Amino acid sequence: MGSARTRANTARDVVLGAVAVGAVIATSVLGQIAAFPNLAPRYSGLAKPAFNPPNWIFGPVWTALYALMAFASWRILRLSPSRLRIRALSLYAAMLVLNAAWSWMFFAAHSPGLGLINILPQLALILATLDAFRRLDRLAGWILLPLAGWVAFASVLNLAIWRLNS
Repeated sequence: MGSARTRANTARDVVLGAVAVGAVIATSVLGQIAAFPNLAPRYSGLAKPAFNPPNWIFGPVWTALYALMAFASWRILRLSPSRLRIRALSLYAAMLVLNAAWSWMFFAAHSPGLGLINILPQLALILATLDAFRRLDRLAGWILLPLAGWVAFASVLNLAIWRLNS
């Protein structure tokens, strides 16, 4: 049987894990509310570049990325309060807001142009969050690297879709 302190830390970790997972689930659900009703016929009718991945790839990729984001943010949430931690979590929260907003701008508003206006600052926020997380916890920062890579690719894809359909 563990000590009271160990049980308290375990309970705290579980609560912080729920917060981290809840934040990415909320972000995902908000994005899906905008995307799903607009996938057919709107998105399927857009001209897309040859490097556009098949539609089935987006779900598994985003599921993995959201899991990584939750794990990285959980590692930061567990740290002692500090100004850098507040800054890192503020950047992360702004990144989640832009992530969910992108689906509303691109899919719900039927505007690859608005999506492009969103995704470039979103990528900058991801990089800033990665750096802030890395300063606090190297692993938490590096865990966001796949997200940065995917959103960089998505930025190029968004630009190509906008150009092909303007």
